[in-house]
Amino acid sequence: MSAIKESGEDYLEAILQLEDDNGQVRSVDVATRLGVTRPSVNKAIANLKSQGMVNQELYGNITLTDKGRKHAKFVVNRHTILKEFLLRVLHVSPEIAENDACRMEHIISEETFIGLKRLLEESNR
Repeated sequence: MSAIKESGEDYLEAILQLEDDNGQVRSVDVATRLGVTRPSVNKAIANLKSQGMVNQELYGNITLTDKGRKHAKFVVNRHTILKEFLLRVLHVSPEIAENDACRMEHIISEETFIGLKRLLEESNR
């Protein structure tokens, strides 16, 4: 995956989730989901647009490009696997698992992630 800052990945993840929930995504929805200001959203969307991750017409809905959707799904997958590991293997509380997975998804190495995923798959057998 290409190098995108942690905050950019959070925006992609939020856009994908909002798209799934609502079918369309507005700046105000992203701001509410992430707890940030609309100017912050506008700046982040401009940055993601310059990287070919999103499209947005002036004051229009935000949509993921194919590249953006692929990266957002990559981040969501990491988040899901990490959260499941924290819950099932380490038995942390759901709130801690959610918060830690959100931070870890951005920094975990591919090798470690594959190992965690394999461990979870083996424990399902």
